[in-house]
This record gives sequence, C-alpha cells and structure tokens, in this order.
Amino acid sequence: VQLQASGGGLVQAGASLRLSCAASGHTFSLYVMGWFRQAPGKEREFVALISYSGSSTYYADSVKGRFTISRDNAAKMVSLQMNSLKPKDTAVYYCAADSRWYRTRPDDYGYWGQGTLVTVSS
Repeated sequence: VQLQASGGGLVQAGASLRLSCAASGHTFSLYVMGWFRQAPGKEREFVALISYSGSSTYYADSVKGRFTISRDNAAKMVSLQMNSLKPKDTAVYYCAADSRWYRTRPDDYGYWGQGTLVTVSS
C-alpha cells in the first residue's frame, strides 16, 4: 500500500488542523492505520491508531481528548483531527499502515507516508 499524507501547516496554539492520508494499492480495509510524529531531535512516537473497520481507536495519552482518528475505507482515507493544538505538538506527522492490530511501535509498521509538517506557535 502506498500512503500520501497532507494537511500540515503553521497554526497558533489552540487552533485546529486536520491531517489526511490517502492510500492506494492493496485493499485498504485490510490494514490498521496509525499516525506517528517526530519532533526535531526526538524519536518517532505513536499518536493514534484505528482498526480495520474504524470501530476501535487508541490514542497516546498526550493527545487523548484533543485528537480524533477516523477512516473512510471506500475513499481509502484516514484522517487525524487535531484540536486545541499546543506548541509541543509541533512535529512531522506520518501515517502508517500494518496488517496487525494494536501496534504502537514505529518498527511494527511496514508502510509509511512521506510525512507532513505541523508547526504550532505559542
């Protein structure tokens, strides 16, 4: 599966932003989709994941209650709605896909998008 992330940008603290990830190739619904982020000088970290049908989601504690992951299997899209953004959310955000459920380590994901930069100013 090929992934293309988009939607990043520069926003002020407290604003909202919606990231999208378009998939192509193999059957999208066979993949668990995840979002990860990597801030400058830091390791890539888990943000959120969503199950094959979208019925189950899981979030990192740092974004729980502010971010929402969703997917549209017909459109082969996964989105990340980010509300109440904070400067510490500044990072390159990546979408990723894997066939196994409930994986939160970057090394567990076999397919990656190219990343989209989110910058939150204070």
